[in-house]
Amino acid sequence: MRGVRASKKPVLSWRNNGGMFALRYRELGRTRIRVSEIGFGTIPVLKGNVPVLPDYYNLEEEEALEVMEAAFRLGCNLYDTAIVPEYGDAEVKLGKFAARVGREKLILSDKARFFDGNEMYQAVETSCKNLGTYADLYFVHQVDAEHEEEVFGAGGALDALAELKEEGRIRFAGIASHYYDTLLRGAKDSRVDVLQGSGNILERGMLERIQREDAFREKGLMINKVYAAGLLPSFFPVRTLIGGVLSYPVSCALIGLGTKEQVGAAMAWDTQKEAGALPSFEEVLSVLEKWYGPIACDRCQRCVCPYGTEIHTIFRQFQYYFMGKDYWALKKLGLGIEESASWCLSCTQMPCMKQCPWKIRIPDEMQKVRDLVRARDTQLQRGDR
Repeated sequence: MRGVRASKKPVLSWRNNGGMFALRYRELGRTRIRVSEIGFGTIPVLKGNVPVLPDYYNLEEEEALEVMEAAFRLGCNLYDTAIVPEYGDAEVKLGKFAARVGREKLILSDKARFFDGNEMYQAVETSCKNLGTYADLYFVHQVDAEHEEEVFGAGGALDALAELKEEGRIRFAGIASHYYDTLLRGAKDSRVDVLQGSGNILERGMLERIQREDAFREKGLMINKVYAAGLLPSFFPVRTLIGGVLSYPVSCALIGLGTKEQVGAAMAWDTQKEAGALPSFEEVLSVLEKWYGPIACDRCQRCVCPYGTEIHTIFRQFQYYFMGKDYWALKKLGLGIEESASWCLSCTQMPCMKQCPWKIRIPDEMQKVRDLVRARDTQLQRGDR
């Protein structure tokens, strides 16, 4: 598979605690770019609070640059960000970092949540000003079914990126989405060079489907949410999490990094020699079962609901609630769960259960989620935390 072939020989190696480590590189589809297997996600280096994001490290500029440089010295060459203010000031900090270490040594990946072509064109111009340079990769961010036709249609964001590529403002155009069907459409579109999706050893369903689909073989594929919003390292070793994702046909695992310690944990090991076998989905569930009763959903997204409920997203929020993001997850679960659970009970078609590879009793699990929200709402009304 062109987009995932690792280089035969490490480009950079270093010593750590007496041992030799080497970050390896993979081809990014047909772009002829070689990227480090682990990429730097810049959300944690932003300053201030961003409405769509929880609190992060609030790093001052110099500290942020030092964290990014620590990753660079360990072999990282791909840095992923997004337009201001979506990722706070991370885009500006990344531009200053590129100027410090040498722009030609880095692959800069940027994105914006604009679906109209005119808005996307202007967003890229703004991003280039913030970076002080061009972006190697630029993605339409968070594409979903509601905006898919606008993005892919005439005059949409993808057309704008294709035009910007011709003008030399960006090098390659991409689609970033949490949805398999959207990524598959991008994989089949000649205007798309790179894709950015999400997945981890728990939420591996989309990665499994990508692995079996030939259309993805010519596109560079980057994967975020490797740590599941920072939750999985509390349950599994970092090496298991990163090695698990890299066992799939991907070009780069993107990790949000906010401290030098996190950089070292993610990058200071040999991704070829030390990435063990991917634990089975059942083995992952067995670890989580020590803490709560997980739903056996790997987010393969086959559970199509005739009422439009995103069953896999509800199940994800349930998992995240028990893994540590209780308030954030519950807030999202509370948006329409009563209605969704009611529809699920009255549904006679049940296409979701027919398609579920794990044979989940979806109506029962939906009621469990509803009961969780109800119980927590009652606690909050009583003033309990």
